[in-house]
Amino acid sequence: MRFPLALTAKIAGHIIKHKVKRTPKFAMVLQLEPLHTCNLTCTGCGRIREYSTNLKDMVPLEKCLAVAQECEAPMVSICGGEPLIYPKIEELVAGLLGQGRVIYICTNGVFMRKKMRDYLAAIYSPAVEPQLKQLVAEQLITEKEAETIRKSDAAAKSKVVIRPTKWMYWNVHVDGLEFTHDLIVEREGVFKECVAAIKMAKICGYQVATNTTVYKETDVQELEDMFRYLSSLEVDGHTISPGYDYDAAKKDMASRLGKDPKEFFLTRDMTRQKFAKIEEWGKLFTIFGTPVYQEFLAGKRELTCTAWAIPTYNVKGWKAPCYLMTDGHYDGYQEMLTKVTWDKYGVVDGKARDPRCEHCMVHCGYDPSGALGTNYQRGDNWKNFAYNFGTKPAPYPASAELVKTALNGVSIGQGHLSEAKAAINSPRAAANGAQAAFSRKEEDAHNHEAHVGSHCGTGDTAERDELLAKIAANKKAE
Repeated sequence: MRFPLALTAKIAGHIIKHKVKRTPKFAMVLQLEPLHTCNLTCTGCGRIREYSTNLKDMVPLEKCLAVAQECEAPMVSICGGEPLIYPKIEELVAGLLGQGRVIYICTNGVFMRKKMRDYLAAIYSPAVEPQLKQLVAEQLITEKEAETIRKSDAAAKSKVVIRPTKWMYWNVHVDGLEFTHDLIVEREGVFKECVAAIKMAKICGYQVATNTTVYKETDVQELEDMFRYLSSLEVDGHTISPGYDYDAAKKDMASRLGKDPKEFFLTRDMTRQKFAKIEEWGKLFTIFGTPVYQEFLAGKRELTCTAWAIPTYNVKGWKAPCYLMTDGHYDGYQEMLTKVTWDKYGVVDGKARDPRCEHCMVHCGYDPSGALGTNYQRGDNWKNFAYNFGTKPAPYPASAELVKTALNGVSIGQGHLSEAKAAINSPRAAANGAQAAFSRKEEDAHNHEAHVGSHCGTGDTAERDELLAKIAANKKAE
């Protein structure tokens, strides 16, 4: 099967139950944001800017569990911000599993290996040795870290940890191959950390998915190469969605980066061009989402937005009308369903009801439409059934050439800061002390996992900005 039977049956049963009850609107996936703090400043993400005054706020654990019960969504996507920064993330995952939810932890991957080392320490026995030896051999943990795991004390063994289960996926954010991904997340080395985390997760027995946003400058061939590489790592599935110019991201693009959002985000026509081969990708790789949604992305049909089926809860309450647009926050899910005038939003018959919706084809608004039968066409139910219960695509064969294609940035000295590094290491810059300052950064980078996770929660772009400023200074000096 393409997807685990238990998960597919849970989602199908949820839909059938509400169809029989004739429930007009119900939740399919809860987007739960327990905090908006993040250790990265991804281009195109407006989250830490939209909620900049609430970055220290967190949804209490008890409230997180209560809202999952309230909307009764069978799946919960724990996002943010970076959810692994949430102090009670382990307890949250355990609590949601206790409720019988399917969980996706949407992470940038930087802190994953730390959480998995905690898990290994909690379960350590001689039976874990083969895994530890493999992890050390593949340089996914150090010998020192392996020894710490072996010597785990009672406190480490009693700690609540995130354990492998068929009901949970690590959902790692990957927006392209190394150069592109590091550029979008605005920090070199993150792609390599994601790959290391994915490899470690598979060795430890976790399910792993990836989440990719496609932008105007995204190269379609690179997407295919990315899917091949991730498939060779035996990633279990992929979510892919078009980059949409929602207000917060658009404002951040213009004010912080000084870029024209029109040069970065996709229009509806551009989305159809970028996703022209999505159905082909769905046959070659385990793409999450219904074939009906894939047809919509490829421009073969229209769908009506059903954003109420993937509601968002965050530090301010139930966010409406959708994950990307904010017209208000509500105390209760049913209150939000009742008070929001849903027919004011979306695109119908090619016309945007709200101008902000004009170019949106994002999965959080339209993927549930394919499963719920909005804009139903004859044969849709069979398409969805055949896709979900069909044979899972085999992993793409691993090869040295594929690795070389994927690691096309900082790994080979061609990261997006390479120009800055060259400027800093020039004789003129060295005379001004810039080289020494850069060397200190390089020394810090030896602890790679700590390096890519620095500036936690500040939205700080100082590393990049400092280096680029020195380029400009050197050019003026010349």
